[in-house]
Amino acid sequence: MRTRPPRSMLYVPGDKPRAIEKALTLGADAVILDLEDAVAPEKKTEARYNVREALRADWACPVLVRVNGHGSEWEHDDREMALYSGVDGLVLPKVEDARQLHALQVHVPLWAMIETPCGVLAAPEIAAVPGVAGLLAGANDLARALRTRMHPDRLPLLHALSAVVLAARACGKVPVDAVYNDVRDLQGFERECLQGRALGFAGKTVIHPGQVAAANEAYGVSEAEAQSARGLLAAWSAARAEGRSVATYQGALVEQMHADDAQEQLDLWEASRGTSSSGDPLA
Repeated sequence: MRTRPPRSMLYVPGDKPRAIEKALTLGADAVILDLEDAVAPEKKTEARYNVREALRADWACPVLVRVNGHGSEWEHDDREMALYSGVDGLVLPKVEDARQLHALQVHVPLWAMIETPCGVLAAPEIAAVPGVAGLLAGANDLARALRTRMHPDRLPLLHALSAVVLAARACGKVPVDAVYNDVRDLQGFERECLQGRALGFAGKTVIHPGQVAAANEAYGVSEAEAQSARGLLAAWSAARAEGRSVATYQGALVEQMHADDAQEQLDLWEASRGTSSSGDPLA
């Protein structure tokens, strides 16, 4: 049984009840209720209460909680609240040491944010921790730590972003791209989604309702792609039935790896439409 990785993971500030309520209807593949950077220190307690209440709602997608960082005064209370409230996973900010994750005795998926130079260097060990479901790139903090300049193609960050993808994929985990800051620039957002997919990311974290549909489309499988996958699989099946180990489809050579990729694409397409055995991302 295959499951669909999240094309869109929507951050929602924990101190904004109306935004949390709206997130119920936005169609994101996952929602991250944020107790960390999006919430001022004086509002941490209020936000924790809001998130606890929100976790009681009937969500159509998995709901994660981004807790405050390791060693912070809010970390323990955040984690206990989330776990006792039935959260679907924990998002851990600024992870730099795999031992930190090994020490957590929890029974929900962990999503480790890679947003510092040390985190990038330790990404392979972090991704290898059994409880880790995926790695989330944190480009804003990483850019600041690297003292880089803003660039429309993220050239100063490409090495780090690729390192996150490489570590996650090597360990069979899900890599998710960083947020796009200018919520008014949908064209720029779509361009960055295409870049992220080309780099190997499975989806994108988003910070505005208007970014959800674009991320779902960019990281999804289109009808045309699904149809092409069906055609390739049919050609491959016919070749194998004739005892051949290679086939051709639309003029291109087809081997087992191409058939495997086509089947994966078709599974993801079916899952996104609720027609497979399990269409829920993060399941």
